[in-house]
Amino acid sequence: MNISLSVVLPAYNEEENIKKTIADCLGYLGGQFDDYEIIVINDGSSDNTAGETQKLIDSNNKVRLINHEINMGYGTALNTGLEAASMDFIFFMDSDGQFNISELEKLIPYLAENHIVIGYRIKRADNIIRTLNAYLYGLYIRLFFGLNVKDIDCAFKIFPRSAFDTVKPIMSRGALYSAELLIKFKRMEYEINEVGVSHYPRSHGEQSGANLSVIFKMFRESWKFRNELLR
Repeated sequence: MNISLSVVLPAYNEEENIKKTIADCLGYLGGQFDDYEIIVINDGSSDNTAGETQKLIDSNNKVRLINHEINMGYGTALNTGLEAASMDFIFFMDSDGQFNISELEKLIPYLAENHIVIGYRIKRADNIIRTLNAYLYGLYIRLFFGLNVKDIDCAFKIFPRSAFDTVKPIMSRGALYSAELLIKFKRMEYEINEVGVSHYPRSHGEQSGANLSVIFKMFRESWKFRNELLR
């Protein structure tokens, strides 16, 4: 494929998943893209996420590792990766094995210099509490900011790096990060295309993000962001 691509993989305590996720990315990207890089952001993991990533770096110069000394949260990890991306297009995906990198081929046909392409989970492989939280969060963002997309936080998005440059800095550092990113894209009149993708059960480790501190931080950041937009 005649585009260059940065793949951003935020990771927190993904020792049992990260090696397969990177290997799957390498296997797919090597056959599809002329130029690409994989950026793993190890967000202060307490396990051997960094060590497992380093093993692959030693044998493949397409993989880069950025370490946060302490856990700074998903939004900060994602922002670190997006800021570090050097290719013409940026794609980000969770590193926990719940998405299949090969489904990127569903998004590519909708990609253009002024297009943002985002996945939505056709059938979420999450428990009922997380699914309900996601529905309520989507409703809140729709009512509060007017952003009407099927799956705000689906971690399967691709866009031109030039588009990211026009909307940064993204101020949110918690759960609001993806919403702020999409709201700013919309305000800059980028076309947002939505494509259904598969979502798989987590094989190893535990999900994070649905605790009260994360939720309260999202509310604080959303009020701050709304005030910024009103100004």
